[in-house]
This record gives sequence, structure tokens and C-alpha cells, in this order.
Amino acid sequence: MTSPRRPLLAPLASLALAACAHQRIAAETALANVLIPPSQEKQLGLQVKQQLEQEQHVQYVDDPVVTGYVGEVAGRILAQAKKDRPDVDWSVKVINDPKTVNAFAVPGGWLYVYSGLLLAADDTAEVAGVLGHESGHVVARHSARQMVDAFGLETLASLALGKNPGAASQLAAGLAGKTALLAYSRGDESEADEYGARYASAAGYDPHGIATFFQKLERGEGKQPGWAAFLSTHPATPDRIEKVNAYIEQHHLTGSGGRSGVELAKVKKRLEAIPPPPAAPPKPGA
Repeated sequence: MTSPRRPLLAPLASLALAACAHQRIAAETALANVLIPPSQEKQLGLQVKQQLEQEQHVQYVDDPVVTGYVGEVAGRILAQAKKDRPDVDWSVKVINDPKTVNAFAVPGGWLYVYSGLLLAADDTAEVAGVLGHESGHVVARHSARQMVDAFGLETLASLALGKNPGAASQLAAGLAGKTALLAYSRGDESEADEYGARYASAAGYDPHGIATFFQKLERGEGKQPGWAAFLSTHPATPDRIEKVNAYIEQHHLTGSGGRSGVELAKVKKRLEAIPPPPAAPPKPGA
């Protein structure tokens, strides 16, 4: 005779696994708070900036129309993020690379948006959703947690105690290159999606912007080579899109701003007139 308790085993196992995952995240967050304090985050962010500029030779867009637009949208989003992380001093840069559709954030509040992402987006609500998503990674300290996982306690402890100056350069190089070691988990990405929708809504934008941007990428996956950069770290899966839409409905997030596309169209026109950056010089010995 089958025990009536057997059907409960699978749900109980799932709950146990979820509890373990929650405990692991809590432990990583606690370690990150001790080993990578906000002051250390700012220093890492500055070193990443130097890596990008001096070794990867990124060039920034300085067109006032483009930077003014991104600054306005980011300012409204980051005003919300500041409520959750008042210790972060945010800085936003637009990288001149029309062939790359991507955006990323590093510890310390440095946000980077490629011009290719602005060209790929349909409207401001989508840009706001992406900026909210990336700021969510910083607010939730996802990079710090991933560093605990990837580099181990010994490296981070030596960094925190000032005994291993080279460790900071190693961590910065990993963040600048966004190596597989520092790839965000599905849970991190989902959490950042929720931040993106919530911040966009609070700033007056349509919170569905991040979902429609993912839908666009999902429909065009494989057709646009430049989209591969974003998709490699932000898989636009139907499940992910469903989750963020469900979150918006469940939390009654509202907002209708940023859907006309008029402002972004002006920005795209300016970007299309900017010459792409020259190829980076070859590395010594290459």
C-alpha cells in the first residue's frame, strides 16, 4: 500500500533545496560585506575603469545630446537605487561601440552602456529597464558575492587586510573582462530584473520595458551578431520574461512613460553620425 506521505517528498525536497540556496546566498552576502566593504568596492570600480581605458582602450561617447539623454534617464533610475544603497556614488559612461549590444555594472556604482544597445532599443522605457537591471546588480552586491565564490576566502581576506595589493588588480581584470568566473547566476539575473522593473516604475517609466527588450532579443537571436554580447550574460528566455511580467503584475507596478521613442530616435541619429572607434593597438608580442 502506498504511503499517503510519499507525494509530499518531492515538494519537501524542493523546499529543502531552496532553503539551502537561500542560506548559501545569505552566507556569501555576509562574507562579501566583511571582505569587500563599500570603500573596497569603490576602489575596485576605479581599477576596472582604468583597465577598460588603458588596456581595453574603450572610448566614450561625448556627444552632449547622447550623454544628456543617458544622464537624464539614469538619473531618474539611480535616484531610486540610491534609496537602497545610499553609500554608492554612481557614475554612468556610454562606450562608443555601435556593434556591441550590451551594458554592465561593476562594484562602486560604475555603469557602462554601449552605444550599440541604445541603437538596438526601441524606446526609453527599454533603456530605463536595462539601466535599472544593471543598477540592481550593484544594489544587491551580486559582483561581490560572485567574487567570494570565484576567488575564495584567502584571496579576498588578503585583499581586505591589505596584504596582497596584486589581488585587487586580479579582481579588477576579471570584472573588466566579465570572465566566466564572474558570470551572474540565474537567481541574480532574475533579482536584477525585478530591480529594473521596480526602479523603472518608480521613475515613471513603463516597467514592462525590460521585458519587451528581452522579447526583441529573443525574437532576433542569431540574426544580429551584435546582440550576442548581451545574450551571453543575459539569456532572454521565455521563462525569464514570464517571471518579470508576473512580478510586475503581482506588485502592481505602474507607469507608462518612455514609450513614444521620439527622444531615443534623436539620440540614434546622433550616434549614427559618430565614427566608430579605431581598432585597438595590438598587444606586445601578439
